[in-house]
Amino acid sequence: MSAYTALTTAGYRAQVRDKATLFFTFAFPLLFLVVFGLIFSGKDVEQSGRPYISYIAPGVMSWGVANAAVFGIAFTLMQWRRDDLLRLVRLTPTPLTTVLASRYVLALGVGVAQAAVFVGVAMLPGFGLAVDGRWPLLLPGLVLGITAFLAIGVIVGTYANTPEAVAAIANCLMVPMAFLSGSFLPMDMMPGWLRSVSLVLPLRYLNDAASGALTGRGPLTDIWTGWAALLGFAVLFGAIGLKTFRWSNRT
Repeated sequence: MSAYTALTTAGYRAQVRDKATLFFTFAFPLLFLVVFGLIFSGKDVEQSGRPYISYIAPGVMSWGVANAAVFGIAFTLMQWRRDDLLRLVRLTPTPLTTVLASRYVLALGVGVAQAAVFVGVAMLPGFGLAVDGRWPLLLPGLVLGITAFLAIGVIVGTYANTPEAVAAIANCLMVPMAFLSGSFLPMDMMPGWLRSVSLVLPLRYLNDAASGALTGRGPLTDIWTGWAALLGFAVLFGAIGLKTFRWSNRT
């Protein structure tokens, strides 16, 4: 068995066995869908005339997927480094790329499953999300988004030495980003200067790509722009993550 297969299999078994974490990974974004769906049920955004659900569903889904990618890898790397598992892995011929690739595949599986469950629930009569015919374009955006946010999680997991530090750093990144990127409130409702600030946030582009694919809002160029931006963020944060990665707290 190769190192990649062993690490991926072990990671999958650990995720399946941790039923509480697995449950809340899927349930937490759905809770926001239920709350916002009930609050804004049957209402339209005044600035655009489109229903709130066409903004909220793609935005909350994107935030949930990004959140899982960041927290999943950050907690794992912090725990492995704290328990000296990474130092032991380094003593083997296993390169860092293999370690991260095994976590990447797991993150992709979780993220795609999250999106499928979320969209399925959002389409129920109580919420009424109308999915556009170009919904298959959601998948490339998810892959690029998970890649970018996984890279952010690698950086968080490198610098945080305790579970409390991981939670604090990741939440300080992801919660404000959710509000500023239009996950919880439509960008059309925000002042111009806030929309300008959101242009430097990766979640903004994941939201735009997901919204364009699921609801057909905006031209196809918005989706392609989102993909390009997410690819750029993935390369940037990936390079930083590889450069700053620590195998042990002793170094």
